[in-house]
Amino acid sequence: MRTLLTAIFAVALLLISLTQPAFADGDIIAGAKVFNANCTSCHLGGGNVINAAKTLKKAALVANAKDTTEAIVAQVTNGKGAMPAFKSRLTEEQIASVAAYVLDKAEKGWQK
Repeated sequence: MRTLLTAIFAVALLLISLTQPAFADGDIIAGAKVFNANCTSCHLGGGNVINAAKTLKKAALVANAKDTTEAIVAQVTNGKGAMPAFKSRLTEEQIASVAAYVLDKAEKGWQK
């Protein structure tokens, strides 16, 4: 019995390590298109032309508590400060895809 549980655990760990992180059902490719059409004027390359401390780089996302899908979705949906709300311009699916794209790019250091 112990061997069986160990084998099941090992298989589960293997499967988890082979999967890519899920970003709230967001589509990264679609998110890139939406981001490029709506966000690059302020956030080109993960930067922020309005407030240099609030970039989309991983360290800034963590420091500003915007490093989760939920936090990015809320920010894009409702806006805050100088950032406008996009809830009337983008669908929930588009916003989720943008969040997935931003998190993916932040993990990769905004490199191509």
